[in-house]
Amino acid sequence: MENLRICPVCGYEALPDVPYDEYGYPTYVICPCCGFEFGFDDESNGFTFESYRQKWIEDGFPFFNKKKKGKHWSAEELNCQLENVKKVHYKSRN
Repeated sequence: MENLRICPVCGYEALPDVPYDEYGYPTYVICPCCGFEFGFDDESNGFTFESYRQKWIEDGFPFFNKKKKGKHWSAEELNCQLENVKKVHYKSRN
């Protein structure tokens, strides 16, 4: 498993911890950008990365932690960030 701190939902690349440990267990870290909580939203609420991403984008892709939001957060910035999703291969245990 890759030891990247990239969110597989939105591509945010500065997670406070990896989403899943080396055994595939969630770390319950919350993405500051999309708000996805690994181990809760995927396992308890049954979201896939793709379904959560789609709903988040449909809701206007609000930045979850306003203190971490960049000054230029926009659709263009989001599209660039989403390219990071291609770098990770995490899978929820659903």
